[in-house]
Amino acid sequence: MPDGANLNRPQSSALFTIPNIVTFARLCAVPLAFWAVLEHRLDRAFMLFVAAGVSDAIDGWLARRLGGNAIGAVLDPVADKALLVTMYVTLAAVNALPVWVAILVVFRDLVIVGGVIVLGVLGHPVAIKPLYVSKLNTLLQILLVAAILLQGGFGLSLPGLSEVLIWAVGGTTLASGGAYVWVTARRG
Repeated sequence: MPDGANLNRPQSSALFTIPNIVTFARLCAVPLAFWAVLEHRLDRAFMLFVAAGVSDAIDGWLARRLGGNAIGAVLDPVADKALLVTMYVTLAAVNALPVWVAILVVFRDLVIVGGVIVLGVLGHPVAIKPLYVSKLNTLLQILLVAAILLQGGFGLSLPGLSEVLIWAVGGTTLASGGAYVWVTARRG
């Protein structure tokens, strides 16, 4: 099938599609990664984190090839956020990451999700479109978790990398949270 051939294909409402199964498996890996960090097995957590990233690419490719659906469109970002938030909170809990970074990352997500829910309840539904700064923030968040797990799990020393990523994540988290609030307020 040529690229883009499924653009006009109607979306399926089936729960058990191959992309959804891959996404659900990624979601099920979250408690395993959580447990691995708590057990100070950052090597295993790193492998799960990498596998989750690969599965995210695979389920996205499969959804484009086979046709996605509304369930997958909701489940995919939930699985992604569940993994990232869990890693930030857990890495902070075992002192592998500064607590302030985890609080900032979680708080930003709570403000965005909470704002969408409150506005929806008040009759002002908001469609969130990813902003460039948000995409950069997500990339930096992923790189920071990967760097912490890689260094801690395999005893690698990459001087200064984590510190630079910590401050980059902090800055882009504030910037992207502020940008979403600004864009949403201007629409209202």
